[in-house]
Amino acid sequence: MAFGDAMQYVKIIRDLREDNDLTQAQVAEYLGTSQTMYARYERGANEMPIRHLMRLCDLYHVSADYLLGRTTQK
Repeated sequence: MAFGDAMQYVKIIRDLREDNDLTQAQVAEYLGTSQTMYARYERGANEMPIRHLMRLCDLYHVSADYLLGRTTQK
C-alpha cells in the first residue's frame, strides 16, 4: 500500500492487534462492539467510528495519524 492510502488502517489495526497478542473478540469487547463488527473493520467492510479509532489509539498507545497510516511514527 502507498503511504497515506485510505485503507492502510485496515492492515495497521490488524497488525497492532496481533503484535499485542489480542483476539478480535478482546478488542471488540474493549470497544464495546461485537466481534463480528470489529472483524468487518479489519476487513475494510465497514468504516470505523471515530470513537473506536480514539479507543484503539489509547489501547495501543499510538497516534491517530499512525493508526490511519499518515505517519510511520507511533
